[in-house]
Amino acid sequence: MELIEKHLAFGGEQRRYRHRAKTLNCDMTLSVFLPPGACKETPVLYWLSGLTCTDENFVHKAGAQRIAAELGLALVVPDTSPRGEGVADDQADDLGLGAGFYVNATQAPWAEHYRMYDYVSRELPELVEGRLGLSGKRGISGHSMGGHGALVIALRNRHCYRSVSALAPISNPLSCPWGKKAFAAYLGDNLADWESYDAATLLADAKAPWPIRVDVGMDDPFLDEQLLVDELVSAADSSGSELVLHKRAGYNHSYFFVATFMEDHLRFHAAQLK
Repeated sequence: MELIEKHLAFGGEQRRYRHRAKTLNCDMTLSVFLPPGACKETPVLYWLSGLTCTDENFVHKAGAQRIAAELGLALVVPDTSPRGEGVADDQADDLGLGAGFYVNATQAPWAEHYRMYDYVSRELPELVEGRLGLSGKRGISGHSMGGHGALVIALRNRHCYRSVSALAPISNPLSCPWGKKAFAAYLGDNLADWESYDAATLLADAKAPWPIRVDVGMDDPFLDEQLLVDELVSAADSSGSELVLHKRAGYNHSYFFVATFMEDHLRFHAAQLK
């Protein structure tokens, strides 16, 4: 990993790296916060961001470093899609660059680079934890499209994560406009492929081995049409999974909402990871 920049923050270090991603066949940037005294026992929280974001949105807007430093949590924040010359894109902001949806694309022209599921679940932990000497105690969280990614990756790799949460996640992409558009483009018309990346479907299939925390803003303009969080709650009920949903009156989909409840999520993860 090539270190691009480094900043002292709350006694720890906020770093940004560039590396060649084998699964994506392109160069990728990622951000890492290392708390004071980071070592091989330091647990890691992976954060997945939403549509149109990069690794920097969370770093600059969520206000997570102060609490992560206090709790001794490392934060790893990848980009939301492959990027660079030759990487397929679309004019819309809900497909292509910034909108990888954390799936492994099977359809042209996306399949050459858009393998964000493998990147986040396999290549990234091996690279970051190995290179920085961090533990294998992992949690995962995210916002919106990133909340979808966090839930799906955790539910498909239950032995790899000890804590899971999401803020305003796209919970049932099989049934919402964002999900239908992205899945049709990236995965084609095979419904089984769609179901393998649908958090509500995966949660309904089997009981989750850990509690799941979800926060949503009740003034979120995407709540009813795109997020479909009630489907996730129904799935948890049917599988006997523990899902705690916090409905936040007056809050919307913005990073003001994310920043407001970030401390609660970090403390939730720290309790599970330690």
